[in-house]
Amino acid sequence: MTRAVRALPAVRARRRGALLLVAALVLGGATGVSGCGPGTAPAPGGPASGVSTPSTAAGTVAPPEGPQEPQGQEVLVEVVVNGGLAGVRNQLVVHYDGTWTSRSGTKPPRTGRMTPAEAAELRAALEDPAYARVPGRPTGGPIPDGFQYFVTYRHRLVVADDGERPPALQRVFDALPEGGPPTGP
Repeated sequence: MTRAVRALPAVRARRRGALLLVAALVLGGATGVSGCGPGTAPAPGGPASGVSTPSTAAGTVAPPEGPQEPQGQEVLVEVVVNGGLAGVRNQLVVHYDGTWTSRSGTKPPRTGRMTPAEAAELRAALEDPAYARVPGRPTGGPIPDGFQYFVTYRHRLVVADDGERPPALQRVFDALPEGGPPTGP
């Protein structure tokens, strides 16, 4: 048997380890890159940048142990409002640590921090089983020149129109800083 044939299993093992590492980095989000361009916030509930993943002696990436608690700067919820007579597209992003950023048109973003009690109230509203049963899409007809609200929490999108907010969704809006994203241009 030649030396090249004997080395083949070792080469395959190294190649497989390298492929697993690349797949884990790409699929696991270890690069901290998300969204569609510069300045795009991470997806709600997505991985925080700078989170390291332990590796094993063989060079493959080991999965994190147990359920992972969200990090402070991870996005808790994102709310985007579209529509209205002026055709606005405004956004509110709230992080797990209670910090938030609101963007309205071309105006400079506004930022703030919820109190721990306010942040806990928002998390409770989002984790309420009744919120999980809110329909993902509006059930009624569109309202002319009305607003549509896109609420993203843990990779689930709920779309609601003006005037169509089930109690569980209204509870989320009531808990948002400043009542949610602005509806003005």
